[in-house]
Amino acid sequence: MEKQTADRLISKSGGWLNLYIIAAALSMAMLGLVMLFSAGAVKGAQSLLVKQLIWFGISIAAFLYAMFMDLNWLRNRSWLVYSICILALVMVLIPGLGVKVNGAQRWLGLGPLRVQPSEFAKLGIVLMLATYFASNQRDKATLLKGFLLPSVIIGIFCVLIILQPDFGTCFLCGAVAATMMFHSGTSLRWLLPVTSLLIGVFSLLVYFDPVRIRRVTSFLDVEANANDSGYQLWQGMLAFGVGGVDGVGLGLGRQQVHFLPEAHTDFIFPVIGEELGLICTFVILLLFLILFICSYWRLRIAPRVFEYQLALGSVLFISLQAIINMGVVTGLLPTKGMSLPFISYGGSNLLVTFIFLGWVVNVFRKWDSPQGLQPREL
Repeated sequence: MEKQTADRLISKSGGWLNLYIIAAALSMAMLGLVMLFSAGAVKGAQSLLVKQLIWFGISIAAFLYAMFMDLNWLRNRSWLVYSICILALVMVLIPGLGVKVNGAQRWLGLGPLRVQPSEFAKLGIVLMLATYFASNQRDKATLLKGFLLPSVIIGIFCVLIILQPDFGTCFLCGAVAATMMFHSGTSLRWLLPVTSLLIGVFSLLVYFDPVRIRRVTSFLDVEANANDSGYQLWQGMLAFGVGGVDGVGLGLGRQQVHFLPEAHTDFIFPVIGEELGLICTFVILLLFLILFICSYWRLRIAPRVFEYQLALGSVLFISLQAIINMGVVTGLLPTKGMSLPFISYGGSNLLVTFIFLGWVVNVFRKWDSPQGLQPREL
């Protein structure tokens, strides 16, 4: 009787938590559409808004499909998804197929659309690791299957991404994958030293890359580099200062019109701070916290490894990317071109983020019924 009562309480609270997660995500996405029109004023706001609305519609459809799809069917095709992601990452590096923008070759041109395969690689790495860890739980403490093989799965993605080059996405993928390995039970005696070594190698690559080391040095002294490599960050910080607590009003901001580059993508958060003020930026932070805390709360009752890892990886990608973006635009982290989930302009990122959200809600839906909480095969 007590167990049945507990199952009902979990099911009831779980349904509400799912609604909170969906409401938080949709609220940010709608705010992003509103701010995109304002932030894209000098770049053809109407054109940007139409494109983003199309991607938003596609993303909602993908979210609904991911929310109701058969996760066992998805698990059985994880190797296929993984292989397609690798193929796409390789195609980007082929001259003539990959589209180069600002010195980085990260996009595939599909007619009028540009697709960023490194975004979809996030889906592949989460799905593949979730399947692998669920199938090899008995060997999670061994060197070969517990550490080396999953490291190879991760390493192939990271090497292909860093060749584009895309240091930020490579770091994000590595951080999420390492966290998933830790939660799977990988021994820290292998994970810690190798992770430390890789961070050292990553730091050396940044040090010997002139563009990225300038971003680090400008981050350390923003004001001294305000007219050079730290220009974008300095203008973003000024936008927050001008906005104050209440903001200057929607559509009345000046930074994105005359001063702030990439205001509609990586630096849309300062535009929100200028036009809608500190209160709205805190609301956005609160919405991301709601999404993360509600998801993490549900993960405590995970009955199966695959579903746990799938939801964990999805939530981590959304949350860590948000932390990095907000850290960059507020001067807490070195400048890196990484969009703000749900809000920034960009079709590939919006689509992938909503697929992650759909996977999370799908997993939690299965746990809402007492039958869904019963232990089954891995």
